[in-house]
Amino acid sequence: MTGPDRQRVVVVGGGTSGWMTAAALVKLLPDRCQVHLVESEAIGIIGVGEATLPHIRAFNERLGIPEAEFMATTRATFKLGIEFRDWARIGDSYIHPFGTFGRGAGDVQFHHYYARLLHAGVQLPPIEAFSMACTLARGNRFAPPSTDPRQIASTFGYAYQFDAVAFAPYLRRLAEGLGAERTEGRIVHVERDGESGDVTAVLLEGGRRVEGDLFVDCSGFASLLIGKTLGEPFQDWSRWLPADRAVALPCRTVTEVTPYTSAVAMPAGWRWRIPLQHRTGNGYVYSSAFLSDEHAADALTAAVEGMPMASPRVLRFTAGRRERSWAHNVVAIGLSGGFLEPLESTSIYLVQQAITALLELFPERRISPVDRDEFNRVVDMEYDRVRDFLILHYHATQRDDSEFWNYVRTMAIPDSLAEKMELFRRRGRIVKYREGAFLDASWVSVYLGQRVIPAGFDPRASGPTLESLVAGMKQMRAEIQAAASAMPDHLSYLGRYCPMAAAA
Repeated sequence: MTGPDRQRVVVVGGGTSGWMTAAALVKLLPDRCQVHLVESEAIGIIGVGEATLPHIRAFNERLGIPEAEFMATTRATFKLGIEFRDWARIGDSYIHPFGTFGRGAGDVQFHHYYARLLHAGVQLPPIEAFSMACTLARGNRFAPPSTDPRQIASTFGYAYQFDAVAFAPYLRRLAEGLGAERTEGRIVHVERDGESGDVTAVLLEGGRRVEGDLFVDCSGFASLLIGKTLGEPFQDWSRWLPADRAVALPCRTVTEVTPYTSAVAMPAGWRWRIPLQHRTGNGYVYSSAFLSDEHAADALTAAVEGMPMASPRVLRFTAGRRERSWAHNVVAIGLSGGFLEPLESTSIYLVQQAITALLELFPERRISPVDRDEFNRVVDMEYDRVRDFLILHYHATQRDDSEFWNYVRTMAIPDSLAEKMELFRRRGRIVKYREGAFLDASWVSVYLGQRVIPAGFDPRASGPTLESLVAGMKQMRAEIQAAASAMPDHLSYLGRYCPMAAAA
């Protein structure tokens, strides 16, 4: 489909989700669509999604974005995982790494050998001692993973911690350079076809009318098209994820610029720490049923490490998603389609996955209901599996020191998560999927970090002798420590890799 037959795609709203969508469409489907983005600078953006998952690297590569340039522009740091403090018990700490634990043998995963030794009474360090990503993170070191799969330094990945507000303008320049059109203005009316119910155009202040064939709703929590216009129902998940507020506060960095994000449990939720090159992002995610906005702001201000660079800003939200992310000729991407708190840095990942599904199922001259249904299945699956993973962090706790922790510890959970937890408790089994954000090591890190210890293990792990397993564990830990100690500290590597950032 070329020339005048290309689909007219109207992206409503800018920000990270809007410009990610526009850039991907004009870059990867130049002969199939023409892209027109409508946004109003008078409408602010959320702009606190500063931590990501490793999947963003593949997305940037597909768009031809040079990593060093991207990092310099967004003042980014490297991210090897997420540290969780005080979640199972006050004083506990573990890291969810971007990488594997040890090396398995055949079809038997490493954590089963680890569990076998624990059951035999062998004294072992926490499982993160057998993770290259965790060891690097604890040592505040970084270098890219090896491309040689035989090397232990190939067993980790990485993501970024960056200034999300700077990312959207970067993507805008890219998208407009590839032919995307942008119109500044506030939408005051949405026109629909009287027979099909499809959206036909948006009307802006001043009278300008923008027509389209396919509309992408990136209007954030306002959900202008999918919510307000089409009335697509919203699934409220607050009974499982009761946090409905976040107060954000950036500060000057006075401690180490760590290659990981920190999530510190608090009396009514948790607090994030995201170190960038020029500042540290902080926030307190909490439930308004257990804490007032004022007390949350006071608690966050008292906890930040350096001089605040702004006043605390409160955000309000409800965890959940739309019944359908694609209805009629409107596709919701980003906050308009759903929201899950930033506990595992999944916001940009969910945007990316929706964009990828849209690219794969992009309509021809007419929208196929089959394609639309498949898009909704993929997006629903992503949200539902991330939801279960987030609930696990809260529910698998032994804390009883506040009303909030008593609630999440004793609440009823989705059957899908209850089944996963029971399988792991019985014999350390991880439910496997072909699709989804989090692989086995992610679940293992949270289960064990939250003190969910399996009663058994894969019977095939009984093959080697205990002596050989202990020796292998010692050798592996020494190999990881040697490889990590040979790598530079995080900030030194960053300064060499994108020196433009240090001077910006």
